Formats: sequence, C-alpha cells, structure tokens
Amino acid sequence: MTSACAAAAPPMSGPDGTTDECVWSDPDDPSMTAYRRSKVVAERAAWDFASGRDGGTALTTVPPGAAFGPVLSTDNLGRVQIIGRMLEGRVPGTPRVGREVDVRDLADTHVRAMGSPEAAGERLIAAGDFLWMSEVAQALRDGLSRAARRTPTRRLPDLALRIAAHFDPAPRSVRPMLGHKHLHSSAKAERLPARRARPAAETVAACAQDLVAKGAVRVRPAAGRVTAAPQTRPP
Repeated sequence: MTSACAAAAPPMSGPDGTTDECVWSDPDDPSMTAYRRSKVVAERAAWDFASGRDGGTALTTVPPGAAFGPVLSTDNLGRVQIIGRMLEGRVPGTPRVGREVDVRDLADTHVRAMGSPEAAGERLIAAGDFLWMSEVAQALRDGLSRAARRTPTRRLPDLALRIAAHFDPAPRSVRPMLGHKHLHSSAKAERLPARRARPAAETVAACAQDLVAKGAVRVRPAAGRVTAAPQTRPP
C-alpha cells in the first residue's frame, strides 16, 4: 500500500530531525491539514484490517516523501505543478520549504518489496535527498539552461508566504513546514534489497524536461534540445 511520509512524521512545528518508520503522525495535531490527516487515518485502517486477517495475506506499506521526476501524463500533475510554475516565472520567489524522492525510486521500492518476503508486515519509507526550494530552482537552472531562465533566483520571505496562505490553498498546505528540515530515513527500504536513490538534482531536471516535452510548460527553450542533468541509474 502506498501511504505517505505525512503519516510518519513528528509535529511540523517541532525541532528538525530525521524520522524513520517507527514514528506515527498524530492525526489530532491541530496544524495538520485534512490531506495529511487522511494519510494517517488510511494507513492505520489498513494495518487494523491486516491484523485481523489469517492465512497467507501480508501487508507492507510504503510511505513516500513528495514524489517528483518524469511524468506519465499531464492530466493530473498535482504537486509537480510547482516545477512548471517556477519554469514559467509564475513564482515570485522560493519559500523555505523542502522536497524529496524520485517517483522512479518510489516505484522501485514497491517492486522490491513485493519480491522480498522479509518486507511483509513492514513500513518502508521511500525518501531521497532533501532540497530546499531555492536548491530546486538552482537545479532547474543548471539542468535546463535557457529554458529555465525565468526560474526565480530570490528567496521568498516567510512573512510573504504566510500572508499568501490566507488567500491561496497551495501555500496554506506547506505553511506548517516553513523553515523546517524534516528528513525521512529510507535505510530499511534500501536493505530490501540494497537500493540507491537517484540524485535529487537529476529528479528535478527530469521532471522539468518532461513537462517541457509534453507541452505542460510554456517556455522558450535554448537552440537545440533541452537537456537534463546526466542520469545515474541504480545497479
């Protein structure tokens, strides 16, 4: 079952640190959005269901971080739209929030878990490198050159995002994470069997390249093809 790191995190307003699969988010935390709360409730319900089943059925959950990377379709881009907005210059600056995990690594974790008996009954966090949004912007400029020339270069003051959150649900959803660097450990998933996550800069560039190629982003690319950062695949 695909869960979310929102179900395996301490309070967003708490101190920074690294979280593993032993931590459960508190659904009664007043700072939690309805979306994040739903992830906790859904995974708890799945484990409750599995605990009452006899026989050969076993449950493994995979809570991922925010998934980015190549897109299959532009029909429902979800949080990936932030990359498009940055490329089109529709973001005035980069807020102090972070993103992580390549969707290809997330899929790989699911496949490896299904083929590993030792994954039965486990939570396997799928998380990659943590990047601040300012680092995401830099990865776009490095990976796409002139196609990313409208990507913001200045950082957005915390107060500006807090004010915007009163009028726009998008910044409202990340407001509790503002300024915090909450990391998630995927050490257990990497042992079943060994897995190496892709570099975060590659994830960002691959996502942006696909958005441009599929026409989801209106940018004027440099002469020739749009290039992404060199891809490094796990063994």
